[in-house]
Amino acid sequence: MTTFLIILAIIICILLVLIILVQNPKGGGLSSGFSSSNNIMGVQRTGDILEKGSWGLAIALMVISLLINVGSPSASTGGSNKDSKIQEQIDKTAAPSALPSLPQGKPADTAK
Repeated sequence: MTTFLIILAIIICILLVLIILVQNPKGGGLSSGFSSSNNIMGVQRTGDILEKGSWGLAIALMVISLLINVGSPSASTGGSNKDSKIQEQIDKTAAPSALPSLPQGKPADTAK
């Protein structure tokens, strides 16, 4: 399932790039080819379709990336196999020993 979502996200990314490259920030782009007034889709209509398509693909990419994150196997199992081996090594290490005690000196002779 995760592989399918990743492939779908890559396809959406490619389509999103293509739609954005077709658009022209100054109102030209693909819509400049439809400049005659007797077309069914006018200049403004083409720009609206491209803008709605780019918004739709961007939202779809966000949703799919969240689904990939939520549905990934490492998130559902609590960690991967590598993480558990690292945790085993940490658990195997010995607890630090207590600090060595300082040697006791001779009591000071107070009565000289």
